Amino acid sequence: MGGVNRVASSRSRLWWEIAIVLALGLGQSAIYAIVQLVYRLTDSTPLADQTATLNPSRSDREVFDLIYQVLGIGFGVVPVLLVCFLLWQDRRPHLGRLGLDGTRVGGDTGRGILLVLVIGIPGIGLYLTGRALGWFVAVDPGGLAAHWWTVPVLLLSAARASIQEEFVVLGYLFARLRQLGWGTWSIILSTSILRASYHLYQGPGAFVGNLAMGLLFGWLFSRSGRLLPFLVAHFLIDATAFVGYPWAAATWPALFGLPG
Repeated sequence: MGGVNRVASSRSRLWWEIAIVLALGLGQSAIYAIVQLVYRLTDSTPLADQTATLNPSRSDREVFDLIYQVLGIGFGVVPVLLVCFLLWQDRRPHLGRLGLDGTRVGGDTGRGILLVLVIGIPGIGLYLTGRALGWFVAVDPGGLAAHWWTVPVLLLSAARASIQEEFVVLGYLFARLRQLGWGTWSIILSTSILRASYHLYQGPGAFVGNLAMGLLFGWLFSRSGRLLPFLVAHFLIDATAFVGYPWAAATWPALFGLPG
């Protein structure tokens, strides 16, 4: 009887741990994104004429804008530090349960680049199609004013997004949900829905696109157990969007330009 109680207590603690980790980051973002989507859908302005600005300026004073940007990026990876602490192993590889063992870095990086090619082009096509159908708001991923530090900060923002999402959604949740006895496809589906949910502020089309990406990432991660390819792919996709958007909007304003 005591053993059963200990098992139930252990499972309960794991669920509380998962809830706390998500409440500190991506779960919180998902709730805000759902509320924001409801706000957008009930607004008098059509969804296609609305804009979501990523990486906005946080101050009209350059030095404070930089300080706020760096602080935001730094505090944004705190949930990652927490999951590393929770899943750290005394024996090497210390982060093996998160899918990181420090080996085969070159091969994993190459697979990450290949993933960008597989996901990036269809992703652009989905966004453009969704904009035409009114499924996406216009996304401005480069909202920062032009300063000497703008590109480095945008690259750091891309790194923060990659690290936060893949460490938590793939590494941490796969490890903990397996520990709770979930099957592989239950984990893939649930984590993909979470990934799609915190992108809902961009419109219903973003849910569909990120759900598909989550299913692909989850399936591949369940087979390989290696996190680095997904960190590389996510970083390159976001870095390209954050830094390359102003050029794309200027080159093809009819496709990428924001509503007036």
